[in-house]
Amino acid sequence: MQMIFQVSNDGVAFRYLFQGKTTTLKYITKEHTSFHFYEGARAWLQPKTEAQSGWEHSNPSYEAHYMMDIKTGTPAPGANGWIYPAMFKYGDTWMLLTEAGLGRTYCGTSLQQNSPDNEYKINFPQPAEKFTNGALNPQSVLPWESPWRIIAIGELKTIVESTLGTDLALPASFTDTSYIKPGRASWSWIMSKDDYIIYKEQKKYIDYAADMGWEYCLVDAAWDKKIGYDSIQILADYAATKKVGLILWYNSAGAWNTVKYTPKDMLLTKESRMKEFGRIHKMGIKGVKVDFFAGDGQSMINYYQDILEDAAANKLLVNFHGATLPRGWHRTYPNLMTTEAVYGYEMITFNQKDADQAGPHMVMSAFARNAFDPMDFTPVSLYKIPGKERRTSPAFELATSVIFLSGIQHFVEGPEGMATVEPEVKKFMQQVPVTWDETIFLDGYPGKSYVVARRSGSKWFVAGINGDSTDLNLQLDFPFVKEAQKGQLFTMDNGVLRAKEYTSALRKGHNHFFLKPNDGFVLVFEE
Repeated sequence: MQMIFQVSNDGVAFRYLFQGKTTTLKYITKEHTSFHFYEGARAWLQPKTEAQSGWEHSNPSYEAHYMMDIKTGTPAPGANGWIYPAMFKYGDTWMLLTEAGLGRTYCGTSLQQNSPDNEYKINFPQPAEKFTNGALNPQSVLPWESPWRIIAIGELKTIVESTLGTDLALPASFTDTSYIKPGRASWSWIMSKDDYIIYKEQKKYIDYAADMGWEYCLVDAAWDKKIGYDSIQILADYAATKKVGLILWYNSAGAWNTVKYTPKDMLLTKESRMKEFGRIHKMGIKGVKVDFFAGDGQSMINYYQDILEDAAANKLLVNFHGATLPRGWHRTYPNLMTTEAVYGYEMITFNQKDADQAGPHMVMSAFARNAFDPMDFTPVSLYKIPGKERRTSPAFELATSVIFLSGIQHFVEGPEGMATVEPEVKKFMQQVPVTWDETIFLDGYPGKSYVVARRSGSKWFVAGINGDSTDLNLQLDFPFVKEAQKGQLFTMDNGVLRAKEYTSALRKGHNHFFLKPNDGFVLVFEE
């Protein structure tokens, strides 16, 4: 066995290589890799939910609240351990652990439940985390390379601006990317749920996407029963006249859970996948959202990649939900636009206790979950959530459209809520980018606050959120703009999200912002 190291300014990574050439399978039953921290180190970690637990036995889906600023060595709540990315701090040094370069010859891994003496060992998936009758733990012929084990290390700025998770992903597996277009999407289900996956409502959301200048509209679960293929064809044709592309939801199916939503049983074999993907491609459908996977077993990791490859063969974009962390797959399969793998906004619409924790959870998700991989958190509620009291301000919500990264950004806000906002706010939502040319981390702390500047073309967007329970006074540097450059600032004004003029100051720390708990701001500079 050989070890290969990759060392760069923002961290270190290593992988294992078994040389030689065989035609017979070799097996790995355990990996002894561990990460040993000094006494006094602190951790920010998300528990991995138990296989086949939860609603309709649909876990693990990388959906839980983070346990933040805990002592290293604290056991995970369940036997399935902790997921990646895992964040640690010792003294002034931050570390983010994850993996990348996960091909077809390994399982997805995590960190074990127990870490005696602050030593975190690699954890393999639980027995149920596999495709029916498929492989759980790694098996392959030789030669055989493991995924990269990555440690991003340095200041928080180094961690946030690092690209190790994509640098070390496998290169693109296909060259035709002509159909791959990032964008924004309307989405009725987040507000109106199952009963409104009907023709009339989806047509309304197509019109809404067109009015907002958004590129996509997602039609969620049970569309095949409640709308039907013939009417979806009519909707797809109508959407095309509005320059809006439709994305359709699918159940990954299989015996690993009891979810009954349809369409299901269509993606389990290559033959049925290609038939279904070919059919909807001819209908003009632009992408698929595939939900409720079984976890991280090697055969399930292969199933994800089978879907991506067959979708690419039919020029379809992909969004995975109820899924694992993609670990750089958006580089390997450029048609992977986004993945959930986060306790996202849908939970805020379900439970008041999750709405109460939204501020710190969203801050933490930006630091860890969204560090290297696209995250379909489905952000931005500007008006109200039916039956729930939102704790975050509209300015906080607006800022997440810049802070969260997703190849297709599905927004929570619907047409009724958008009709209540100020014209400048609607215009911002019509124009906010989803791809960025440059990122500069400005300020923040995991679970408390996050402030970032992102450039798209000649525009700079500065977005900040305070998820803490105390007021936040920010003194920021803007070296990327000119002295006294005019910008547009979005903040709360007497309970209303408004835009006003802002003038930059280049003197160190002379851009002042005051944020109450669960508040935020967005600042836009354009040359």
